[in-house]
Amino acid sequence: MVARLVIAAPASGSGKTTVATGLMAAFVQAGLAVSPHKVGPDYIDPGYHTLAAGRPGRNLDAYLCGTELVTPLFAHGAAGCDLAVVEGVMGLYDGASGQGELASTAQIAKLLRAPVVLVVDASSQSRSVAALVHGFASWDPQVRLGGVILNKVGSDRHEALLREALEESGVPVLGALRRADRVGTPSRHLGLVPVAERRAEALDAVAAMAQQVRAGCDMEGLLALARSAPPLPDAPWAPVPERAAGGRRPVVAVAGGAAFTFSYAEHVELLAAAGAEVVTFDPLRDEQLPQGTAGLVIGGGFPEVYAPELSANEPLRKAVAELAHSGAPVAAECAGLLYLARSLDGRPMCGVLDADARMSGRLTLGYREAVAVADSPLAAAGTRLRGHEFHRTVLEPGAGPVPAWGMVRPERRVEGFVQRGVHASYLHTHWASQPRIAGRFVEACAG
Repeated sequence: MVARLVIAAPASGSGKTTVATGLMAAFVQAGLAVSPHKVGPDYIDPGYHTLAAGRPGRNLDAYLCGTELVTPLFAHGAAGCDLAVVEGVMGLYDGASGQGELASTAQIAKLLRAPVVLVVDASSQSRSVAALVHGFASWDPQVRLGGVILNKVGSDRHEALLREALEESGVPVLGALRRADRVGTPSRHLGLVPVAERRAEALDAVAAMAQQVRAGCDMEGLLALARSAPPLPDAPWAPVPERAAGGRRPVVAVAGGAAFTFSYAEHVELLAAAGAEVVTFDPLRDEQLPQGTAGLVIGGGFPEVYAPELSANEPLRKAVAELAHSGAPVAAECAGLLYLARSLDGRPMCGVLDADARMSGRLTLGYREAVAVADSPLAAAGTRLRGHEFHRTVLEPGAGPVPAWGMVRPERRVEGFVQRGVHASYLHTHWASQPRIAGRFVEACAG
């Protein structure tokens, strides 16, 4: 049985990432093997978790993967660990829009049978904190609120007032953290700046988070609370695709580096299990694709931030275009879609798609339900799955002669491109929910 905690908050911006990341790093420094997890589809926070825990940060998303996969995916990631720390998303009870508790932190906590620690931004309140905590503790009796960590406390006097108010709530105070600038992480148009873009500064920030948590939290109390979680009934998920390539192991190149940081750990595991030799390359630095590349996966990230550098790497752009034009399987999501376009903010990209991309002031964000419009190396026509969109760019046109997806929820529209072996779309997907995707892709690469 793995001891576990869910770190939640009343709302976004309360300090969940600071506390969760700091706890991961602090417990690792104490000699524990810590498994890091994040509720929801976010790619950036797991990067900081990975840095803190020394293990891949993994997402737990009941919308993308279904409720039945949450505990198996958790068990897979936490195998061999002493403790798992799960960072929540938004407010404790916030989930997929209009769908009740689905994909909320509260739902994940209940599925994991894990105690919740509520991180409260106490900077502008004193006695009212007790009413707030009481409300969150009593809203859903199935959610076990095991403690509170007070964040952004102004002084010893302020802390004393907060603790006094909470004495009658029945929820123990397991930490009080002072305001601290050094633990902050910079943000931009889509959230925190990824670790890959600021590794040295991120290491310093994670160390500062650990120091702050150790100084302000009851580490023994938190560990005891985590160890009070009961056993989980489900067996771990295993990266076994529904179909796998036989014979030779085709090389599947996966884009990485600072421009392409959005990827779920399970995708590479599924590709390898399907028989691929997975090789990572950096489109900012590498002028050629890995030797013997038979297929290409380009995930999400921030190509708009690195458009000049990506455009300047003309040899690689030509190599990608040649691979795509040869009919080789290419799977591109969001940033990958932009990279395959003719241009991005006026700068030449790979020119695989007859479309141009540009930054926009409008945020496109939310869960989606989609159906594959046509057969591709990624999915057979009619395949239904759930995904997530998150970008501030627009593509003109938004779909090719053969679209990738027909969106069916929350609105009906077509999106993306299927041409030759290319499947390119804004939609982020989690392949663990559809393991046939990896097997189908690798089989196409094997030819």
